[in-house]
Amino acid sequence: MSTTKSHVRRRLLIVAVLFLGWCCVGTAASPVVADGYQRISGEGSSWAANAIDAMRVNVTQYGITVDYNPSGSTAGRKDFLNGTVDFAASDIPFQFAPEDGSAPENPAPNSYAYMPITAGGTAFMYNLKINGKRVTNLRLSGENVSRIFTGAITMWNDPAIAADNPGLTMPARTIVPVVRSDGSGSTAQFTLWMISQFPAIWTDFCNRSGRAPKCGSTSFYPTTTGMIAQSGDLGVAGYVAQGFAEGAIGYVNYSYALGNQFPVVKVLNAAGFYTEPTPSNVAVSLLAAQINTDAGDPSVYLTQDLSGVYVDADPRAYALSSYSYLILPTVIGGQFNEAKGKTLGAFSYYAMCQAQQQSASLGYSPMPVNLVQASFDQITKIPGVVVQDIDIHQCHNPTFAADGSNLLADQAPQPQACDQNGPLQCPTGTGGMSNVPTAVSDAASGAPVVTTPAVTTPAVTNPAATTPAVSTPAAGSGGATPGVTAPAVTTPALTTPAAGAGGANPAVTAPAVGGSGASGSPTVNTTVGGGTVASGAPVPGGATGAATDPAAAGAGTGAVDPSTGGLLVDPAAAGTNIDPSAAASVGQGCDPDTGVCAASTPNVGAPTAGGAATQTVGAVTPTTLGQSSGFGSSLVLKLLVIMLTLALVLAPAYAWRHYSSRGMA
Repeated sequence: MSTTKSHVRRRLLIVAVLFLGWCCVGTAASPVVADGYQRISGEGSSWAANAIDAMRVNVTQYGITVDYNPSGSTAGRKDFLNGTVDFAASDIPFQFAPEDGSAPENPAPNSYAYMPITAGGTAFMYNLKINGKRVTNLRLSGENVSRIFTGAITMWNDPAIAADNPGLTMPARTIVPVVRSDGSGSTAQFTLWMISQFPAIWTDFCNRSGRAPKCGSTSFYPTTTGMIAQSGDLGVAGYVAQGFAEGAIGYVNYSYALGNQFPVVKVLNAAGFYTEPTPSNVAVSLLAAQINTDAGDPSVYLTQDLSGVYVDADPRAYALSSYSYLILPTVIGGQFNEAKGKTLGAFSYYAMCQAQQQSASLGYSPMPVNLVQASFDQITKIPGVVVQDIDIHQCHNPTFAADGSNLLADQAPQPQACDQNGPLQCPTGTGGMSNVPTAVSDAASGAPVVTTPAVTTPAVTNPAATTPAVSTPAAGSGGATPGVTAPAVTTPALTTPAAGAGGANPAVTAPAVGGSGASGSPTVNTTVGGGTVASGAPVPGGATGAATDPAAAGAGTGAVDPSTGGLLVDPAAAGTNIDPSAAASVGQGCDPDTGVCAASTPNVGAPTAGGAATQTVGAVTPTTLGQSSGFGSSLVLKLLVIMLTLALVLAPAYAWRHYSSRGMA
């Protein structure tokens, strides 16, 4: 019995050692948590919130906890001044003299510093369908954007919008502009752009909305009848994405359209191209931004002047590109102390380096090297910060090149020719639906016009159309052969009538008759493309001749051409229209409005850029992959594995019982 207990104790000891070892390995693999970090809080921009939220999640591995409330830039700046948060995020600087008549913001001199943290584009996310299909390639000029958000254009089929979209037939649907209900930096940026580029449109709207004479840029959007106001980018994007909101359009950061998998408007730029705010296009655009580099004036240092961005002549530019800032404290006050300063400093360093690697995937553009370097100087002003000696080239920002140039901007692709203002329009989707094209008209696609080649019926004269002319034989004299005119038929060959006796009508051999042989209208069967075409059978469109054996003819492989007597022709040569009844045999659905067939199987009958259907295939026979016939061998192998496992499990127990019983004996 003592032997048994010793075995049990030994096994328990082994289990305990293994468990402790596992725990030690797990602890060693965990990230090292630094000491002295305190929980910090921030508030403000919803435009930058998706980027800040990703940063907050990632720094938890270092023991840093950051709370953030995307209540809007105005609320963030206000709470920062009141000392109820440790930092703020804002799309615009403090407003010392607001143009909309709101109260001025008067932060204490030298109590704060701006640090650009995100770059991106204000996008116009929309919910629009044509004949039940979502539009993903909408284009608008800047003027039309301004007229939509000021109530001057109220219908999607307005001629001005139709001119921007030559490839689409715009629906007669009411436009529902969705604007911000809270104080928003993105509203301020949007209105500043309209005032700069289309002042007459904005002033007229300001007067009609009752804001006059305060018609300058504003963080609080004036609302009029027909508009919907929502709080934050999240509220605007959430409303536009609803199924009941068809016809709606709102302004949000590009990342929200990606997250909601919705398209955005391509906006006409100064170079005459319609572009969207992709990270690379934003990087190109912000090369034209003027950044205040006067470090002697903290109230404007590192703030932006975007007037050059609005008129940038680069074909890739997106006019509504901008930066968002962190507002950092440079003095102790309110709830902020040096311990929090250490945490905020570490978070800020992370935000400018490692975090920028995620920017493009979230819909933002990474910070350029000049702003990252300048931001390091701003971070050193935070009380309690542990100053890091960071080599700018070790910052791992994907924008940097060895010479400091902006790689993202250098590598940004040029727009397509169909994105240029004119009669063409790209079918390519945008934003969160970049992989879903919208078919455009043939004229706007830029595709070459395909002419249907003439198809000649193989040497067959339709007997149904021409009755063989058989003249009455002249009376014979003394049994002479009467004169008989041969039928005017090329195919089938008619047998020459034999001579009649005594002037009687000659015996005429009837051709192969499919219907009434007495009428002299024979049916001729012609084999074409593996199927049989019978003349005289009605087909859609009133043409004569139809495939009598669709299975043999390869139903769905071509279009029925009425002009050729119903012959099946190659769709690649014949054009775009495919008989829906035949297309159904290969899982296709055809749009009754456009005639375009979209296949359920990729690359089969799918519409091309010009709306033409690609060549389809005939009936597809599914192929089942053959399975190995080695059932017996696999069963034997399974039995061997089971027996070996049982042996390994039971043998030690049996041996232990055997030797234990002997010991007890």
